[in-house]
Order: sequence, then structure tokens, then C-alpha cells
Amino acid sequence: LAAVAAMAAKRSTDEMRDRVVLGEFGVRNVHTTDFPGNYPGYEDAWDQRRFEEAFRVDIIREEEGALEFDMVGIDAAIANAFRRILLAEVPTMAVEKVFVYNNTSIVQDEILAHRLGLIPIRADPRLFEYRNQGDEEGTEIDTLQFQLKIKCSRNPQAAKESSDPNELYFNHKVYSKHMTWVPLGNQTDLFPDADFRPVHDDILIALLRPGQEIDVLMHCVKGIGKDHAKFSPVATASYRLLPDITLLQPVEDEAAEMLQKCFSPGVIEIQNIKGKKVARVANARLDTFSREVFRHDSLKNLVRLARVRNHYIFSVESTGILPPDVLVSEAIKILMGKCQRFLNELDSLPME
Repeated sequence: LAAVAAMAAKRSTDEMRDRVVLGEFGVRNVHTTDFPGNYPGYEDAWDQRRFEEAFRVDIIREEEGALEFDMVGIDAAIANAFRRILLAEVPTMAVEKVFVYNNTSIVQDEILAHRLGLIPIRADPRLFEYRNQGDEEGTEIDTLQFQLKIKCSRNPQAAKESSDPNELYFNHKVYSKHMTWVPLGNQTDLFPDADFRPVHDDILIALLRPGQEIDVLMHCVKGIGKDHAKFSPVATASYRLLPDITLLQPVEDEAAEMLQKCFSPGVIEIQNIKGKKVARVANARLDTFSREVFRHDSLKNLVRLARVRNHYIFSVESTGILPPDVLVSEAIKILMGKCQRFLNELDSLPME
């Protein structure tokens, strides 16, 4: 009996350490508790070799502008550090100053400047320096210059009875494709193969009518999302813990079909075993954990819903300025730099 009790206690402790359990009315085992000495019999002191053996990164899906990967064997604090660095500390180039020479459109100058600032610019920020605070004039190493000069006019060939603006007017829609790069200093020599332009050509900036025009000059500088959201290189950067669904006893026939409907498509599959429909967990990763199963009294005690505590599924969607895999590697470099600065600070502090 003592051995059985010891095994049960170990299973309970393992669950507490490794799983975040989702109940009907709450979530258990949320806090990290595996620090040295907390659990008798567990060696929880930091060990680099053990960490290197357990840690891994698996690329799951890589598309243009989107990346999904698993990071296994890290603590929530580290995972969250990557997420926050991606959102707020990986630099990009964005419009910072707008010099308005003429704007007779119905869009006010400050609204126009704000809209221009939010247009993602396809320019590798690693090629540029941060602009010094207080510098009025930009230089070729810290500034990109764009011009937007456009005027709306009537189309003399348009049919008299037409009411379609696309037919009646020329240049009545101002798009991001109308922004043109104006090299500063020796930028044509510095970047001979450069194609600095907005990421998307079809971002609508303003609407014009005959006689109205926009003539502005823009200065793009290097910055981070911490200062303004326009510098954030990602549309989304998020993570979730890997779902873990366990059937506590066999679920058959009608109950199996009902169970399948409680989860996202592809999570539960039904097998035919000896003429009976039997449910099994096919791919828990696909589940969104709506917890629909807890609405059914006949099912809620047959399933354990949990998440694997140290298995993070990251989703990174780039705005198109840099590919998402480059963004992740830049975030890793920034975190390494933070750690190095901290270690340098510790070394430089006098010991008492």
C-alpha cells in the first residue's frame, strides 16, 4: 500500500510540475514551482547540460510573412521576453517627420502625417543607424527620404452621364505606390541595389477631387515599437502552451460522436473497433480549449484538459519589412545583448 501511495503522490507531483490543468471553473498548477528544494527527490538546480538536452526549437510552418515554431524546455519568463522583444524592441524604419509643402485635400495635415507614419517601409533597418536626438537634418546613414507629390484632375474623355470617380478623375486615389524614394547624400552609391519603398503598393492614403493636391516630403528614421507602434515589425507575435488532452476511460458510440463535436475539427477521431465507435485523441495541438466538453454532465468527467507547461507554440506574423525568421533571430540577439549588459554591470559593481 505504501508503494502504491508513493507512486500516486509522484504522479500528482509530476502533473503539478509539468501540466497546467483546465477545470470546469478554474485553472490549476498555474505557477512555476520547480525551484531547488521545493520537491524532495527532484533535482531542480540549474544545470546547463540538462537544459541543452531538453531544449529544442521546431519549425512547424513557414510561409511568406508568417512563422509558427515550437520552443520547448524554457520558462514562461523567457518565452514572454521573446514575445515582448518582437513587439517592442526589434527596430524598423518608419516615417517620423513629414514636411507638408501643399495639402489641399480634406485630410488634415496631422492626420495625413499619422497615416503616412503607419505605412510599413521595405528597408532593412540593419543598414541604418539611430538618428541622434535633437538632429534636425538627417544624413545618409540614419534617414530615408520619400516624396509624395500628386494632383487630381478631370478626365476630359469621360462620358457625360458617368458618375464613377474612377472614370471621371485622374489620380483621385492616393496610394502608397505614389511614394517615391529620394536618395540623400551618397545613398545611391551606398545602396546601389536598394529598392526602398512601401511594403504594400495599395494602401489608400487619401481621396482627392479635381484641383486638390498633396505635396509632402517624408523622413524615415530607425526606431522601436516601445517608442511608437509604427516601428513594431510584427502584426502579431504570440504564444500558447501545447494542449494535452487525455481520455480517462473509453468513450464509445453516441458519447464518442458527442465528444468529437466538443473539440475543434481534427482533435478527436472516431475509430471502428469490433463494431463499436471508439473515440481517440488524434491531434490535441489543433484545439482552442473552448471547454465545451464541461457543458455535458455525461462527458466532463471522462476527459482531462491540460497544457504542457514548458512547450510554447509561437506564432509570428511580420508586417513585411523583414521575414519572420529574421525577426526571431534579431530578437534572440537583443535578448543576448541584454544578458551581456547585465553581466557587465555585475562585473563592474564593487563587491562589499
